[in-house]
Amino acid sequence: MTTHKTKIAVVGASGRMGQEVVRSVLHADNVELVAALTHEQSTSLGLDVGMLANEGPCHVLLACDYASLQEADVVIDFATPAGCAERLSYYLEYQVPVVLCTTGLSQADMQACAKASVTLPLLYAENTSLGANALRILVQQASAMLGEEADIEILEAHHTGKQDAPSGTALALGKAAAEGRGQEFEQVAELHRNAAETAYKKGSIGFATLRAGDIIGEHTVYMVTKNERLEFTHRVSARSTFAEGAIFAARWLTRKNAGFYRMNDVLRVDACTRIP
Repeated sequence: MTTHKTKIAVVGASGRMGQEVVRSVLHADNVELVAALTHEQSTSLGLDVGMLANEGPCHVLLACDYASLQEADVVIDFATPAGCAERLSYYLEYQVPVVLCTTGLSQADMQACAKASVTLPLLYAENTSLGANALRILVQQASAMLGEEADIEILEAHHTGKQDAPSGTALALGKAAAEGRGQEFEQVAELHRNAAETAYKKGSIGFATLRAGDIIGEHTVYMVTKNERLEFTHRVSARSTFAEGAIFAARWLTRKNAGFYRMNDVLRVDACTRIP
């Protein structure tokens, strides 16, 4: 008996993470790469994306024509925030579910995602690592236990090519911590903790950022009381972690109706955890 292969299109396929997804799709069972898209100015247009990813020819050429989405069951989007709204319009036009892994989205972009999810299955994931999503749950639960007696600080480190700071994952961890102790994240977030003009406020959640070398992704959440300190740390040693998580989410999404989903939906986290 033959098993149906999920047909995947990768958007942002010429980028660092896009190529990692391509590699993972080419090696994974029960999935098939049917389209690889990049921006119009890319110097990689027309190249075999398998060759670009150092996997040998796969006979899928890098293109900027979104009509190729008609062949796909689902899209994995690791493109940059620029042009997000335009990409969403194509996903709507061709009615193809999308796993959107772009971080650094504006409020307008998030509103466009919510609007698109009314008629389209859309999963937004700041981080597709299973471990990172488990960390969010632990942070929320620990924050609920310790309350505002604990100072909460979040340190994240990535490679020098990462554009947004703090990272989407760091912000998600901060939102989980705020949710745990019943705070509005926007009211307690200190995104520039090291700025000279930013005075410490009890109950705030601070963020610090490192950009160095080729660090793939590291996040540490500190919860510090008078005489104790908890440290929750997640480190990624291979980008394939994110790619494999995205493929797992993509296959899950093809079985869903229109709606706005998150990784905790994919992992079937109990609703009582209330991860934002």
